[in-house]
Amino acid sequence: MTSLTVSLPAYNEAENIGPMIDLVRDKVAPLVDDLEIIVVNDGSSDQTAEIVRQISAVDPRVRLIDHVVNMGYGAAVRDGIWAATKELIFVTDSDRQFDLGELARFLPRIAQADMVVGYRQARSDPWYRRLFGHGWSWLVNLLFGYTARDVDCAFKLFKRQVIETIRVESGGATFSAEFLVRAKRAGFKIVEEPVSHYPRVAGSQTGARPAVILRAFRELFKLRWQMWKNR
Repeated sequence: MTSLTVSLPAYNEAENIGPMIDLVRDKVAPLVDDLEIIVVNDGSSDQTAEIVRQISAVDPRVRLIDHVVNMGYGAAVRDGIWAATKELIFVTDSDRQFDLGELARFLPRIAQADMVVGYRQARSDPWYRRLFGHGWSWLVNLLFGYTARDVDCAFKLFKRQVIETIRVESGGATFSAEFLVRAKRAGFKIVEEPVSHYPRVAGSQTGARPAVILRAFRELFKLRWQMWKNR
């Protein structure tokens, strides 16, 4: 029996979160025997949390974790996967920029691996986000050895054993990098799979703010220093 937790970090996604949950129920539920949907509302100032509450009141598969204040993308992802109760965990964003039906290609591959991580074949984001994304993945792979082609691609499937074994401390934008680096160093098998990527149709992107980028670089070099000391 295949049991799966879908974890959705969300920040000011009132326009997307309802349709996103519908997509999970329509496209992912038929692929598994047991489904859980966890939405982590990361201190949104809009109606994201209330929309999820209304949905969870009529669908027991849907759970809400509500951060009173904005704690950061990594904290939202981390709290969602820590709360997961199923054997497989799938993390993706709430902005509807991925085709959830492509998870059908990931599920068979997880039988021979511990993590299946996506990489965007053609990223449908503004040029500056694409540039930063390529540069970020290059830097992570330079500092830690090859980790993934698209480190921050928010389309990751992994076994519960991974999060039970490693501890990820980052609560910010370096979460995905630290997660992959620690999983690789713990000996988990990571395989990659291409995924489609589409333009955002509602809501606003927040991750490319200069302050967020600068903090991410600081956290990344701090992680490299910590791992060097503990090697």
